[in-house]
Amino acid sequence: MSVHLYNSLTGRKEPFVPLDGRKVRMYSCGPTVYNYFHIGNARAFVVFDMVRRYLRYRGYEVAFVQNFTDVDDKLIARANELGTTVDDVASRYIEAYYEDATALGIESADVHPRVTAVMAEIIAFIAALVEKGYAYGAGGDVFYDTARFSDYGKLSGQTIGDLQAGSRVDVSELKRSAEDFVLWKAAKPGEPAWDSPWGAGRPGWHIECSAMIHKYLGEHIDIHGGGHDLMFPHHENEIAQSEARFGAPLARWFMHNGYININNEKMSKSLGNSVFVHDLVQRYDPRALRMFLLASHYRNPINYSDEVMAQMVAALSRIETCRDHLGLRLAEAHLPEGDAPDLAAYETRFVRAMDDDINTGDAMGVLFDLVRDANTYMRGTAVSKAGLRGWLTKLDGWLGLFGLLPRAPLVLDEHVERMVAERTALRKARDFAGADRIREQLQGLGIELEDTAQGVRWRRAQ
Repeated sequence: MSVHLYNSLTGRKEPFVPLDGRKVRMYSCGPTVYNYFHIGNARAFVVFDMVRRYLRYRGYEVAFVQNFTDVDDKLIARANELGTTVDDVASRYIEAYYEDATALGIESADVHPRVTAVMAEIIAFIAALVEKGYAYGAGGDVFYDTARFSDYGKLSGQTIGDLQAGSRVDVSELKRSAEDFVLWKAAKPGEPAWDSPWGAGRPGWHIECSAMIHKYLGEHIDIHGGGHDLMFPHHENEIAQSEARFGAPLARWFMHNGYININNEKMSKSLGNSVFVHDLVQRYDPRALRMFLLASHYRNPINYSDEVMAQMVAALSRIETCRDHLGLRLAEAHLPEGDAPDLAAYETRFVRAMDDDINTGDAMGVLFDLVRDANTYMRGTAVSKAGLRGWLTKLDGWLGLFGLLPRAPLVLDEHVERMVAERTALRKARDFAGADRIREQLQGLGIELEDTAQGVRWRRAQ
C-alpha cells in the first residue's frame, strides 16, 4: 500500500505522488512570535513534525520549511506593552519556541525563515503581482485584486459572492473592492518600516508565506500544512498570490489539522482559556502532551482537560513500565525460549494505519497492543526479550515519544494543592464519585494521596 493523504483542495484522500520522484517539498505555517505558543499551535507543529518523520521513514527525502512571523500588529502591540522593541520581542519568543518545541520532541525544520530576513523577496513578489495586474497601489498601501483571480475561493469554498454577502473582509476606503486584501501596509509613526516602490511600510500577513515558499522551496511544492483556521483567508490568499504570479498550483496537497477545545469550550482569547505549552511542560511530562496531540486523527477536533491529560500520563507510564521490565528481563538469558509475538506484524499494522492519511490514533493503538502482548508474554516462561524490547522502542520511536527527552517534572505543587482542595470540598458535599475522579486524575499525574485525621497528605510516587 502507498501513502494516501487527505487533500483539502479536493476533499478526498489521494495517493501521495511527489512532483519530483522521492523528493518532497513541504511548508507549514509557523508562529507569530509575540507570545509563547498555545496548545492549538502545538497541535499543528506536532502533526506536521509527524508527517515529515513518517515520510522520511517511507523513504522520501523531505525538505521542510516553517516560518516565524516576526513583524506584525500583534508584535508591535506587545513591544509597546513591554516597553521594548519588536525585534526584542520576536527574538525572545523565537528562543522560547525552540525550547518548548524541543520539549515536545518537535524536530527543527530545515529552514526557519524570519519575515524580516526576506523583505527583499517579499517586495519583489508584490512588484511582480502589480506588474501582472493582480495588485494595485493606493495611498501607500498595495492591495491584491481578488476579482482578477478567477479561482479565488477554490480551497475554502468561499466565493467572492459569499464574501460580499458576509462580513469576513477588512473594510478600507482605499480598496477597489471590500474583498481585496493588503499586500503592503504604508508606514505608521513609530512602527518598523522598510523602503519599497510604494513608499515606506511593511508586508501584509499572507504575502510572507508565498515569498518564503518561493525562496526556499520553489514555485510549486508538494505539501502545504497548517491549522484548519488558516484555510481561509490565509491559505486561500497564498494560493491567489502564488498562482497569479507563476500560473501553476502552489501546492499539490493542502493538509489541515482540526481544532482543540479546552474543557469542551472553543479555545479563544475572548474566553480567556488559552493554554500555553510553556506552562504545560512544567505540569506534565512533555511526552504525554505529544501523545495527547497524536492520540486522535489529525483532522478530528480534540478536547484538552486535566482528566484527559491524566489518562495520557498513565498511558505513557504503561509503555515506559513495559519497556523497563523488558530491559530488566534481558539478563535472564538462561531461561528457555518461549513463543514470542509476531513482531513484524506490528510494523505492518503500524504502516497500514500511517499510510491511511497519517492515522496516528490507530498507529498508537498498535503500540498499546504490543505493550499488552509484551506484558502477557513476560508472564509466561519466556526468554531473551531483546527483540521484543527493540520493536517496542522502534514503534514508539516513530511516534517520537521516547529517546528524545529526560523525564520531566509532572505537575506544580500549587496545581496539586488546588486539586486536593477541590477533592476535599467534594467529599464534604458527599460527592464521593467526583472526589474519586480527582484522586484518579492525581494518580495519573504521579501523585499519591493519604487521608488522615489531620487532613489529606500527598506525595509524588517514587
